[in-house]
Amino acid sequence: MLFLAASLQAQDAARIHRDALVFDTHNDVISESIMPGKDIGKRIGTGHTDLPRMRDGGIDAQVFSVWCSEKYGRGTAFAYANEQIDKLMELLHRYPDAIALATDSAGIRQLTEQGKIAAIIGVEGGHMIEERLDYLDSLYRRGARYLTLTWNNSLSWATSANDEMRNPGKLSHKGLNDFGRSVVRRMNELGMMVDLSHVGRQTFFDALEVTTKPVLVSHSNAYAVMAHPRNLQDDQLRALAKNGGVVCVNFYSGFLDPAHYSKINKLYAQYVGDTIKRSTDAKFARLPAEAKEALRPPLSILLDHIDHLVEVAGVDHVGVGSDFDGISSTPKGLDDCSDFPKITEGLLQRGYSETDIRKILGGNVLRLIAAQQR
Repeated sequence: MLFLAASLQAQDAARIHRDALVFDTHNDVISESIMPGKDIGKRIGTGHTDLPRMRDGGIDAQVFSVWCSEKYGRGTAFAYANEQIDKLMELLHRYPDAIALATDSAGIRQLTEQGKIAAIIGVEGGHMIEERLDYLDSLYRRGARYLTLTWNNSLSWATSANDEMRNPGKLSHKGLNDFGRSVVRRMNELGMMVDLSHVGRQTFFDALEVTTKPVLVSHSNAYAVMAHPRNLQDDQLRALAKNGGVVCVNFYSGFLDPAHYSKINKLYAQYVGDTIKRSTDAKFARLPAEAKEALRPPLSILLDHIDHLVEVAGVDHVGVGSDFDGISSTPKGLDDCSDFPKITEGLLQRGYSETDIRKILGGNVLRLIAAQQR
């Protein structure tokens, strides 16, 4: 009887996943695979993402992140953002029967009804507009539908979570300045989502004071479960819900598992054993494959984050933003984008209704996109 019940639940999860709009709000495959020249229209042996595996995972709408580090600045960052968009467009032109650009909620629905993946462009890092609103306008015209105000690096007009919490002494100010507020206002006018992943608490609350549209937090988790600067504290979650926004759970072990960094140190001492002072990221890179596998937390911890986000912000304000191809460790079972159905299975097992699962998988984000045009 237990086997039969499990089998029926698995069938129900498969149906729900198949029928739902599955929307991933953040993937770094442009940087990881497309820019190095890999053809993700075919199965590739590296990374987390290609179109066949997206099909296997039932992903209907995918945000492709346009990203560069702080090493790109004036005279280079905007140009490199456009180069990445060019490369994405080449992919779309090469596989028009499989994937196409979407710029609004109606376009997303239309493409999914045609059996195509809807590609959405998100720009991860305000340094790519080089302090120019006309560059913001240009990226919007090219199809960008969100701008993450900062990456890990702070800007002259917005401060990051990393700096606000870890390097406050180097900041001349916290939050948005007048130009930063003008960026948010212009995004509202354009109908471009304000993405508050990566930003500091002050920037977060400053942006909520300025915006007239609901905001996105494209790939962040619950600080109460894992106290990392990249995650949202409960007062932020409540403010996000009041705004009507959506926070999308990130798959990175280091943003999910409270023991992740202590595990790295322990395994590093066990497998490598040198006494050279290194960052935990540098230590992780030097671990053998078996140690990296041992670091991976269970899938249940990602579901714990979803549970907390839903408990505090409400089920209408939670989505999924994998961060695939931008992260080095994921929960066990989430090996690549083909494993998205396991999230649906996990939510069903935890007692979420089909209606609420559909909201989390993509319905909430689709509503958020539609709200930008009102």
